[in-house]
Amino acid sequence: MTKPIVMKRQLLYAGILLGIVMCILPEAKAQDPEFTQFYANPLYLNPAFAGTARCPRLVMNYRNQWPALSGTFVTTSASYDQHIETISGGLGLLVMNDRAGKTLSTTSVSGIYSYQQPLSRYFSLKAGFQATYFQKSVDWNQLQFGDQIDPRKGFIYETKDIPRGGTVNNVDFSAGLLGFSEKFYVGMAVHHLNEPNESLVVGTSRLPMKWTGHAGAVIPIDKRSRYSESNISPNILYRRQGEFQQLNIGLYVNKGPVVGGIWYRGLAFNTYRDAFIVLVGIQTDVIRFGYSYDVTVSELTPATGGSHEVSLGIQFDCRPKRVKFRTISCPSF
Repeated sequence: MTKPIVMKRQLLYAGILLGIVMCILPEAKAQDPEFTQFYANPLYLNPAFAGTARCPRLVMNYRNQWPALSGTFVTTSASYDQHIETISGGLGLLVMNDRAGKTLSTTSVSGIYSYQQPLSRYFSLKAGFQATYFQKSVDWNQLQFGDQIDPRKGFIYETKDIPRGGTVNNVDFSAGLLGFSEKFYVGMAVHHLNEPNESLVVGTSRLPMKWTGHAGAVIPIDKRSRYSESNISPNILYRRQGEFQQLNIGLYVNKGPVVGGIWYRGLAFNTYRDAFIVLVGIQTDVIRFGYSYDVTVSELTPATGGSHEVSLGIQFDCRPKRVKFRTISCPSF
């Protein structure tokens, strides 16, 4: 490998590390981890989803973003939720860990409550509230700084930067609304209502509120059967956090237990393109498994290696109740 190529690669890695460091500066503006299969992680998408399946539900998610880069972004989460008739709503627990390279780590635990109110025979409304405790930390031993770089040999010097701070703990609050009928659903969520301070050093770094709007429909392919096992589901999701905007447009196709999907993700009202997403999944009454791959189409394409995401859901059975409870019919991925 020639020296120019080595230096280009070193500069690329240095740029990534610089971006991580910027996340911990007092005035930096952070953004939340991203999940491509957002309906496969319903409590993370919108707290109003807690209890929508009525029976107990266990969900696990894993995402490896940009694996070709040194210091990949890995996010894992696990959640549990169910409807409890005595409190007229659903309860949920969400645990998540996000690692940005080998340096920055965030762990959070969330408790969720949602209340469901039928507005008519065909339409129901759910409201959810989420309280989160999180810890963010940085490993200073893994950071690399400009004073360590030799123009020809790369990172060979000891840095003179003095470690400072390193860990922050705080609480966070979020809320969401979800309206749905047998074939249509629409929702909105606002995360980080209190914009908690997550600065790892002296100063203030507020986590901006994240606004999410999502909507979709389930359309049977075989119109002769009301409960057809084959359907298509067009969906749209819009998200804004600080100055960052994102628009997802896609379509799921379901044929028996097999599910396929294709999505486009980019910046809303902008010509910037981010990724095309392909998804395959298997879904039964008990088990749901999905795999998706983000094909990066931005200027990062040659270097990232895309993004891999895996989801696993387990739907437990429970004794039927006499009280009528409408469950939401939306994609599982």
